[in-house]
Amino acid sequence: MNRRLFLVTFPLAAGAPLVLPRSRIDGLLFQDEDALICAEKFDLAASQNLRARPINEVMVEIGKSFLNTEYVAHSLEVPGEERLVINLRALDCVLFCENCLAFARCIKKNTTSFDAYKAEIQYIRYRGGIIDRYPSRLHYFSDHIHDNEKKGVLKNITKSIGGVLYRKTINFMSTHPESYPQLKEHPEFVGTIQRQEAEISRRKLHHIPKDHIENAGSKIMSGDIIAITSDIIGIDIVHTGIALWQDEKLRLMHAPNIGHKVLITEKTLAEYLAGNPKQIGIMVARALEPV
Repeated sequence: MNRRLFLVTFPLAAGAPLVLPRSRIDGLLFQDEDALICAEKFDLAASQNLRARPINEVMVEIGKSFLNTEYVAHSLEVPGEERLVINLRALDCVLFCENCLAFARCIKKNTTSFDAYKAEIQYIRYRGGIIDRYPSRLHYFSDHIHDNEKKGVLKNITKSIGGVLYRKTINFMSTHPESYPQLKEHPEFVGTIQRQEAEISRRKLHHIPKDHIENAGSKIMSGDIIAITSDIIGIDIVHTGIALWQDEKLRLMHAPNIGHKVLITEKTLAEYLAGNPKQIGIMVARALEPV
């Protein structure tokens, strides 16, 4: 599940995120430990000369550096006005992918500072890279892919590697506002979210059905972002991860769920989806080299 669906399945009152001392600078929320972890990632990149490698390989190495990191839900759902939240200490599935992509872009651009990393996270996470209240965050992952494709960050390769039309009415947030603290507190946002959902629903989305993944798998590269589609009403994507070829088998590197840590699946990607009845296929997005 992604962080949006967790808001419904695991209410905040039942499982609050980690609470540690925080710092606030100009509306930015982060923890000092995150700056140290950021520096460690860039040190790793320098020691392995990752900048000289293709961006998909950089994403894989950064992803591996997050292995065994704790899972956390709701880490972006902090009270108050929408602002950039940084958390490198614990991840959900979307945060994991965002961080792999943000670090890879920084490394390739040779902008390896905490400020540069924060700027990349904001650029990736928000519509047009601009924070403008809660609806500006890219809450639906197919919209996340769409917006980052427009920004030149990603390329949605799903259709080109055998994807078929994925017809879905996206409306989960607007039809379940009580499950989202910000929508409960600011009902005026629901209309904006509803308009965004209508736009997503009008798009010609594609996915690779899970019984076709074996055929399409050879066209997926390590480092590609995998977004898992679902038959749950109103939801486009329920989980995300990073593709990884290991022992000649296509696996998924991901932050699985509460009580688990970032890991690489023992099962192949096709086997993993086969064991999850609500998961019906995948979208695939490929990171582009920054210019």
